Amino acid sequence: MNAVISGTGLFVPQQVISNEELVEAFNAYVAQFNDQHRTRISAGELEPLKPSSVAFIEKASGIKRRHVIDKRGILDPSRMRPHIAQRDNEQPSLQCEMAVKAAEQALSMANKGAADVDMVIVACSNLERAYPAVSVEVQAALGIDGYAFDMNVACSSATFGLQTAQDAIRSGSAKTVLMVSPEICSAHLNFRDRDSHFIFGDVCTAVVVEAAETASGDDVFEIIATRLRTKYSNHIRNNFGFLNRCDEARRRDVDKLFVQEGRKVFKEVVPMVSSHILDHLREVDIAPATVTRMWLHQANLSMNQLIAKRVWGRPFDREEAPIVLDEFANTSSAGSIIAFHQHRKGLRVGDIGIICSFGAGYSVGTVVVRKSDQ
Repeated sequence: MNAVISGTGLFVPQQVISNEELVEAFNAYVAQFNDQHRTRISAGELEPLKPSSVAFIEKASGIKRRHVIDKRGILDPSRMRPHIAQRDNEQPSLQCEMAVKAAEQALSMANKGAADVDMVIVACSNLERAYPAVSVEVQAALGIDGYAFDMNVACSSATFGLQTAQDAIRSGSAKTVLMVSPEICSAHLNFRDRDSHFIFGDVCTAVVVEAAETASGDDVFEIIATRLRTKYSNHIRNNFGFLNRCDEARRRDVDKLFVQEGRKVFKEVVPMVSSHILDHLREVDIAPATVTRMWLHQANLSMNQLIAKRVWGRPFDREEAPIVLDEFANTSSAGSIIAFHQHRKGLRVGDIGIICSFGAGYSVGTVVVRKSDQ
């Protein structure tokens, strides 16, 4: 039974932080830190912090702004993290609230209602609690019968979720799957780290995957093939977890937030992802030249440009490999789905595209799709 993507949705927080605002707050923190520790710095016991700049951020990443749940706390030099209050158990969780808004869009596009869905996946890089599953909460909020579960493969969660949804449809265990990726990346970002304080934003995407025979939407893509790969690496890491409270001495170490060795990641991930895409295309007998569009993970502009150039072996334009990170920054697993959601118009029936994610793990996922005539 063939599976198709029949709907997508996007929830975007209203608050936006420009690079200029972020740099102003970061540099105020740097000035405070250096002033408070000037004696130790003068004695050579401590390295002074370096200020950031808009030019540095845009050259390093291509990011110009990001949407966030709360900007006030992030831009407060004495705090440098969002204000997100823990909700009572009787209230919808923040991730559930985001997921429902994106899901309603996706279901509407697919011409589907809650009664049509029999499986829900929440696939994202960070979950706000261990249990009960956020996916089951989303299922209840939407009034969906069936079953639900959470999954985490960091930035590749959505593509891994798409293969999981496709497998469920092909096996007959589900007919219509709703996958949502509520990413609150600002909550795990170290806004006091010059090399990464600009990387992430907050957003939620939703995708409806269903059996081709039931699809009735106006913008349907057949899933031709999926391919996943993981390879262990410590170069992107977040050590936050339930065991942290058991080691009081290290509870506040910087590795309890996002940390990465950016140059090593770039050097290792670009060839890994390029080879993965090319190998996948060979497996399904599709020539790279016949691929119309690539919706790549939105982490770094230079990385995406180099991957696309290696796959196509030629210059390409922004329409062929859309970039959304200038507006949204890195939104982890949601990035490639945002690109697909916003930049799939103009494809003709039969055109081939690739949704691709890559991130911590390392993990790589590719989903080859074809514009359907449905």
